[in-house]
Amino acid sequence: MKHRRLMHLPRYVPRRRPWLWPTFDVAMWCAAVLVALVLRYDFRLDAIHPRAGLFLAMVVAIHCLAGFTIGPYDIGHINGSIEEAVDIARVTTITVIPAFVINWITSPLWVPRSVPVIAALIASLAMFGGRFVIRLRRRQAVLGDEIQKRVIIFGAGRGGRELVRSLVSDRKSRLAPVAILDDDPAKRRWRIDGIRVLGDRTALSHVARETGAQMLAVAIPSAPADLLRELEGAANEAGLEMRVLPRVRDLLGQPRAADLRSLDLADLLGRPEAELDAAAISETISGRVVLITGAGGSIGSELCRQVARFGPSRLVLLDRDESGLHGTQLTLTGRGLLDGDDTVLADIRDADRMLEVMLDVRPDVVFHAAALKHLPLLQSYPEEAWKTNVLGTVNVLRAARQAEVGVFVNISTDKAANPTSVLGYSKRLTERLTSHEAFQGAGRYVSVRFGNVFGSRGSVITAFTQQINQGGPVTVTHPDVERYFMLIPEACQLVLQAASIGADGRVMVLDMGSPMKIIDVARTLIRLSGRDNIDIVYTGLRPGEKLTEELFAPGEDSELSEHPLVTYVDVPDLDANAVYNLTFDTPGDAAEYMRRTALESTRPKSTVR
Repeated sequence: MKHRRLMHLPRYVPRRRPWLWPTFDVAMWCAAVLVALVLRYDFRLDAIHPRAGLFLAMVVAIHCLAGFTIGPYDIGHINGSIEEAVDIARVTTITVIPAFVINWITSPLWVPRSVPVIAALIASLAMFGGRFVIRLRRRQAVLGDEIQKRVIIFGAGRGGRELVRSLVSDRKSRLAPVAILDDDPAKRRWRIDGIRVLGDRTALSHVARETGAQMLAVAIPSAPADLLRELEGAANEAGLEMRVLPRVRDLLGQPRAADLRSLDLADLLGRPEAELDAAAISETISGRVVLITGAGGSIGSELCRQVARFGPSRLVLLDRDESGLHGTQLTLTGRGLLDGDDTVLADIRDADRMLEVMLDVRPDVVFHAAALKHLPLLQSYPEEAWKTNVLGTVNVLRAARQAEVGVFVNISTDKAANPTSVLGYSKRLTERLTSHEAFQGAGRYVSVRFGNVFGSRGSVITAFTQQINQGGPVTVTHPDVERYFMLIPEACQLVLQAASIGADGRVMVLDMGSPMKIIDVARTLIRLSGRDNIDIVYTGLRPGEKLTEELFAPGEDSELSEHPLVTYVDVPDLDANAVYNLTFDTPGDAAEYMRRTALESTRPKSTVR
């Protein structure tokens, strides 16, 4: 506990005057003992015996000794904080108990027996009061500074209380809290460091006018998207800039002014944070050798970060993109030297290289995230989808089997459900190939199917953002087109969850919530950019695109898994030997074969376990 408070020492302790509070507290003890004596003797000063000086010297000595050894003087506190109050109460108690006992057994008594207790109560109140007054004066000084930005805090919970205290104590933040709002009626009369709770969210516009606020700070880490959307609309109407605290997992310590950030699309369109079975994931990964293909991509790199949290004995990053590997290693270790055995430069199209890597690394767990994923390009070049997504997956599967991999997770997509595009066909084949491999020996082989993720490379979010930065227009294929979305960290966490509970040979489908209209995503991004003059242009659906993606193909029977956000489905298996040596005369032949094979729906009975 002591070390945690010491981390704030440079920020809260006034080093220029280290004897200010000890001197103040000693003066309060002297005054308290004098007042207690005067009260005890009915204001007859002549009744006070000189021996009272011995008692006072003893009290001062014990208080200073305790104050400089166990606090509050050896620890930096915010003036008037709970931590400082606890330390003052503790030191006062440690002071008065021995003083009371020593005075009791002394003959004659130094002071009447009631004086130590009365003096302790008076001294405590005086010490608390002095700090509270200083804190109020500092807050008023902050509010009186003309260059400060006046802030309304939404949320009087723990995050709000800590944020208010941070803003009050940190003048460098240039932010001054002027009011608090909270929807809980029980908090309506609260004051936090002198800042009043003035109502709920409906009072925002009125409170902004009354206080002259310029900013709304939402002090609810992991606030739900619907709440943020409503508050954003209200803040816009009130002319307030809006800031939010990051998710709980992204906060380092208590919320501070520096943690406040602007809204982004993930905040407004995101979903509640998934709860994971960390024990099951840890059992799968902790102490194991893990290899991740496509480690330089959006999903692969986040998988690397998530896997690293669970303590694998070795984490190996594989990709053909050296820049991607460099970036992922940099985020993991802070060093991007690419000189260790944790990075492997290899192409999954190369069967011999895949086998060489697998036999050298001998992974216990493989996450296969390497793939081509841009739908329009793959529509134009279907043979590339065949070589990378299909044959590349065969190479990785075969190498993993020979290396006796214990858990193999193939990363798929919602476009593999009832596919209508080359991308969907190729990924459906990878699900079928993975399912077949599950029946060829030991080890657990599963696929994980999910939709679009915010912020992944080449996503519609990236394209819209660039178009907005260029002044528009923003291009949307169709006003009714909609897609499933989730955050990259959430998708990767659920991939880990699926890996820990996945049933051999089956596809694990992640709960993507409700699909979102792309036009709503575009409008939200334009609104967040602050540019009202950006046009939206409809370009029409591209070949292979659907209006709405599906997570389940017609005829797929889903079953609930051990986790509420993960569902099982079966897919017909496909023998790698049936596809590996195929050649095509034209790209169209490759696309047609993938389409026809992807839509097959019967599992050979001989392979059913």
